[in-house]
Amino acid sequence: MSLKIRLSRGGAKKRPFYRIVVADSRYPRDGRFIDRIGTFNPILPKDAERVTLDLDKAKEWLAKGAQPTDRVARFLDERGLLKRSAKSNPEKSKPKKKAQERLDAAKAAEEEKAAKAAAPAEAAPAEEAPAEA
Repeated sequence: MSLKIRLSRGGAKKRPFYRIVVADSRYPRDGRFIDRIGTFNPILPKDAERVTLDLDKAKEWLAKGAQPTDRVARFLDERGLLKRSAKSNPEKSKPKKKAQERLDAAKAAEEEKAAKAAAPAEAAPAEEAPAEA
């Protein structure tokens, strides 16, 4: 049996409230669970107590092999119960192929424009020789 420590959604439409539960990974998100170990209310401001967590129960379930989801791992990391590794995917934020082509084309056009602007400026002083008639 694969145990997960995860969020189970409750509350009204557009007014979420979550319970932090231990459940078999095969159970539905809001369905059957084994134990309730806390709550999370995202509506409250960040400086308020948004997360309540029974640390003793959480330690017990982690010792039994329950795996927390990413969000619950954040809560446990804040409490010092679990060390969460920082996740970063810098490749995801890079421009994709078409956007990269547009950027390259814009850069080439700008360089060409700068070259044209510099060329007449260099040729102009040679033409300004005094003409005697």
